[in-house]
Amino acid sequence: MGKSKLLDKVRQEIRRRNYSYRTEQAYTSWIVRYIRFHGTIHPVKLGSDKVEEFLNDLANRQNVAASTQNQALSALVFLYKQVLGKQILKLDNLKRANKPSKLPTVLSHSEALVILEKLSGKTLLICELLYGSGIRISECLRLRVQDIDFENEQIWVRSGKGNKDRVSLLPKKTVPKLREQIRKVQLTHKRDLSKGYGKTLLPKALIRKYPLDSTKLEWQYLLPSSKINKDPRSGLEHRHHISSRQVQRKLRTAVAKSNINKKVTCHTFRHSFATQLLKSGYDIRTVQELLGHKNLKTTMIYTHVINKGGNYIKSPVDLLK
Repeated sequence: MGKSKLLDKVRQEIRRRNYSYRTEQAYTSWIVRYIRFHGTIHPVKLGSDKVEEFLNDLANRQNVAASTQNQALSALVFLYKQVLGKQILKLDNLKRANKPSKLPTVLSHSEALVILEKLSGKTLLICELLYGSGIRISECLRLRVQDIDFENEQIWVRSGKGNKDRVSLLPKKTVPKLREQIRKVQLTHKRDLSKGYGKTLLPKALIRKYPLDSTKLEWQYLLPSSKINKDPRSGLEHRHHISSRQVQRKLRTAVAKSNINKKVTCHTFRHSFATQLLKSGYDIRTVQELLGHKNLKTTMIYTHVINKGGNYIKSPVDLLK
């Protein structure tokens, strides 16, 4: 099995498990780097010690972040277990990259409002959803028209992190904008249909069972791209959702205009959402469920953010007369 055939098998296994395209790109990239690191020797001839050597080099010589090393490890475990049919790798001598203890950057409510005031159009709507419901930027951009549940005032997040579905809050302030956005999507969809387009990508099980659903309005992306592009996997020419890079770029401009000296990204709004809920007295397990955290410890970090600086503690200097 040559390298190209090996990568084809990797892609086939990834798609069979319905992993995202970004995961496919990341995994194949790490596998190529691993093969090149060992002089293009086929992985079937390389054992656990060679995997350790590669991962230790990432940590010791290249000084990568812990999350980067973990991603490389996940890619290689997938390669050996799912593609090559090997048992779980024995990595007793693996040197883990240092994972510094960092608290997330959060915005105060007034800071968040200042930034939102500098935004407009789709970018404003997206950031209001991030701050108002706590969903991730990737989850927001993947929303379909049918995922906005006006009746029950909730947003359906499909196949979120961990490939799980959940519901989150639908901010009432965004309802008029969302209705207008859906109206625009409907007009664009009608034009696409008249030109022979209008199909969108569906989960594999649905496209086989309900092939005609791909042209229905409810399955169209809520935040569609301005252009029709070819899907790299299926080859379908369709209107995908807008790029996260476009949103991040406009957000950086708004933050600069706001004169807020914090590193603010789209994910900062998610952190700020969680912090505001905990400050308002909501139960931490409710926040965990809304955020879609598998482990409560992940949500617990926001309690440290609230206590950081200690607004519940009286500073000694403030006691001076």
